[in-house]
Amino acid sequence: MRILISNDDGIFADGINALADALSEIADVVVVAPDRNRSGASNSLTLENPLRVREVSPGRFAVQGTPTDCVHLALNALLDFRPDFVVSGINHGANQGDDVLYSGTVAAATEGFFLGVPAIAISLVGQTHFETAAAVARKVIQNSLLSPLPVNKILNINVPDVPESELAGWEVTRLGARHRAEGMIKERDPRGHPIYWIGPPGARQDAGPGTDFFAVEQNRVSVTPLQVDLTAHDSLQAVDSWINHIEK
Repeated sequence: MRILISNDDGIFADGINALADALSEIADVVVVAPDRNRSGASNSLTLENPLRVREVSPGRFAVQGTPTDCVHLALNALLDFRPDFVVSGINHGANQGDDVLYSGTVAAATEGFFLGVPAIAISLVGQTHFETAAAVARKVIQNSLLSPLPVNKILNINVPDVPESELAGWEVTRLGARHRAEGMIKERDPRGHPIYWIGPPGARQDAGPGTDFFAVEQNRVSVTPLQVDLTAHDSLQAVDSWINHIEK
């Protein structure tokens, strides 16, 4: 079995190295990841500049680009084989609710899915027990070999930041939601010019039973199947009726 690993925290992040070490026990692993932290890059591609690649150790490549660049480059040019899985992570922090739209971790998995490879994004809701999330990832891969995933979807997995022995189980969840993000933070640089920081994410709005937020709060591994079709299928008829009333 062959697995391509990527992330958005960068090639030297603790999470990706814990993941690569764990999956190396059951598969041949190649790591292709950004050369620096690219959190929040979402599905962006580098189109105006060339991508530069450096092999930092055997089978581990650093790319001057986004998480999506890394997977796109690996699958279309760098690798001379087709991997069985793309696994993105382990992210340093949660990727739950609305945050998946901004997540470079989820975006790397999405790019693998776009290019026809089963894909998993895995995040640790914290920054301590990476070995727990790595064990979860290994179990998911091993189970997928015994029983292939019954749907053609991306799996977004969030793991509580506790020792594996303290996990209270696993739960298939839906994405929760947050209130709108808090305001921008305005400061001034040493020369007196205004600078702005993105404000903190909004408080949880939809975080009850069945959501990824709730499952993790109960020390359960949250597994959310994601799809890339953003069409609001339940609104097609209503919008069609509305359009038909517009003078053309």
